[in-house]
Amino acid sequence: MKVLIATEKPFNGKAVEAIKKELESQNHCVELLEKYTSTDELKEAVKDAEAMIVRSDKITKEILDAAPKLKVVVRAGAGYDSIDTAYAKEKGIVVENTPGQNSNAVAELVFGLLIYMSRSCFSGKSGCELKGKKLGILAFGNIGRHVARIANGFGMEVYGFSRSHAENPKKEDGVQFVATKEELFKQCDIVSVHLPSNEHTKQSVGYDVVNLMKKGGILVNTARKEVINEPELLRLMGEREDLKFVTDIKPDADAEFAKFEGRYFTTPKKMGAQTAEANANAGIAAAQQINAYFKDGCTKFQVNK
Repeated sequence: MKVLIATEKPFNGKAVEAIKKELESQNHCVELLEKYTSTDELKEAVKDAEAMIVRSDKITKEILDAAPKLKVVVRAGAGYDSIDTAYAKEKGIVVENTPGQNSNAVAELVFGLLIYMSRSCFSGKSGCELKGKKLGILAFGNIGRHVARIANGFGMEVYGFSRSHAENPKKEDGVQFVATKEELFKQCDIVSVHLPSNEHTKQSVGYDVVNLMKKGGILVNTARKEVINEPELLRLMGEREDLKFVTDIKPDADAEFAKFEGRYFTTPKKMGAQTAEANANAGIAAAQQINAYFKDGCTKFQVNK
């Protein structure tokens, strides 16, 4: 089987070797397409591929139509909104993700961003400590669990909101769950967003809910850009000079947010999974899932059933 590793932003060298080794153990032929700059390059590479490993690459209807032999696409990471999963299903193509492989890397980034912002962007001005602060985790999946673990180590009070806990909110493993996201924002000094991007979550973090935060509140987004209602957040930050926003996903309105000097920070590029460990973990997991698919028909991590 030909497996195409198509990554506009490549895995690191050691990760690539580990991924190839895993795939070649099952006699798959591996082809690399790295740092490509056009859709045509991807279409040409995928035309005889039976499996694909991608990162944040856009796998659209056009790409899927160019791949008549394609049976399975694995996103090396958790989010898969860059793949047209519905059209893939129509064509009988399995789409999978690798949940949990990047989780610790993203969680550690949350605290890197938080320390930077809470210490006044290392400007020399007096900041504040995280110990004793109330941290809210919006959506409690793999990443949220790691965030909670680290927050407990900092001596923070940890709150969480997820649909699975909404009807019976209680305290579990050092996390106090609440019944609504509004209650989460109202209770907490800091809210870290870990929502997927879908029809229910897009633009869901906006003026009304963020305005419930305490004075000096910090909003952290390491999830998806689309979940933040940027116009509403801009308006609120203009009205409340105490609020801060930090993210590793450059907003569309970056230039407008940048006017709030000392209260806004974004990394130049998305950084959540940018560690050697996360690189390797997600890529090797993707290779193992492809091997399992062709060997046993395993679709445990399929996201387009």
